[in-house]
Amino acid sequence: MSLQALTKSLKTAGVTATCYSCGDGLDGHGASFVAEIGEGHMVRFLVSDCGISWVESRNGRELVKLEGAEAIHELQRMADLVQMSQKSIAAPLAQTA
Repeated sequence: MSLQALTKSLKTAGVTATCYSCGDGLDGHGASFVAEIGEGHMVRFLVSDCGISWVESRNGRELVKLEGAEAIHELQRMADLVQMSQKSIAAPLAQTA
């Protein structure tokens, strides 16, 4: 799942989320994904020339910071949760159709 697709899915589910990308892919690039997953509870996934990181914070205080493969794993876990929740919503709708 791309960051843009994850952002769109979260927005559809009522979660405030944004995704930014920069660069043209030739001279360097980066992307940032931010989502508010609870009152004052935020996650940020950042991809840059310097590396990959996942930061989870609450009320502006950093709770967890993961880098590299651990950050990617956490983002994938979030994407999997979104996909599972979409399937569980779609299943009853398919049964009534």
